[in-house]
Amino acid sequence: MRTSSGPSRKSTRPSASIRSEEQSVKSEQKSRPSGRHADELRPVIMTRSFTRHAEGSVLVEFGDTRVLCTASVETGVPGFLRGLGQGWLTAEYGMLPRSTHTRTAREAAKGKQSGRTLEIQRLIGRSLRAVTDLEALGERTVHIDCDVLQADGGTRTASITGACVAAHDAFSRLVAEGTIPRHPLRELVAAVSVGIYDGVPVLDLDYPEDSACDTDMNVVMTASGGMIEVQGTAEGVPFTRHELDLLLGLAEGGIARLVAAQREALGI
Repeated sequence: MRTSSGPSRKSTRPSASIRSEEQSVKSEQKSRPSGRHADELRPVIMTRSFTRHAEGSVLVEFGDTRVLCTASVETGVPGFLRGLGQGWLTAEYGMLPRSTHTRTAREAAKGKQSGRTLEIQRLIGRSLRAVTDLEALGERTVHIDCDVLQADGGTRTASITGACVAAHDAFSRLVAEGTIPRHPLRELVAAVSVGIYDGVPVLDLDYPEDSACDTDMNVVMTASGGMIEVQGTAEGVPFTRHELDLLLGLAEGGIARLVAAQREALGI
């Protein structure tokens, strides 16, 4: 929406040089393959109670990336926590064979998880544990399962964002049933990717950008702005401290909007 402060039309008309600069900025912002602006998220949809049996389930969509996130609660904890009166939260991550452009064999068929899979599921678990009061769970284990139905970049960030909503629903159910005395989720957590594509810092990379960017970074933050994890890599061309600050600023703004989407989905 445009507003006017009242000066005459003649005095507010930009000069040719200013118009040229504005057009250049707009051209940079629209240089993304998707046509999005540099600070624009893909459309985000979160569908709760997507499956029947899990205590919490969410289908999260970041554009064409779709991930099914479930939260399942079991009595008991790993051996290293037994007798301590606190719970545990762990995560698993996987991709359906045809979630990508060409079929990828199931890791179960290979008999071994890839390093990428292990890295991502550990990231999801760390991110959720950082905002969960494990003592409030008692000796119970929450299993977060994130299954990628369709991949178009940002599967790990979508997984974290959706898993948080699924965990919230699972915890709410435990409280409603009187199984635990209080809600264990201290605050919401969300994640987003940022990167430098064609020389421009951009938010929420899709696959064409992710596969061709100069810098790729994943940022996990809490609703209150606390940093949980920053994973950044230069893909051949080093990035500067100034560019890092720009990327973190983009991520912070994007995560604030993702948290708002989580709140809207949860009705809180």
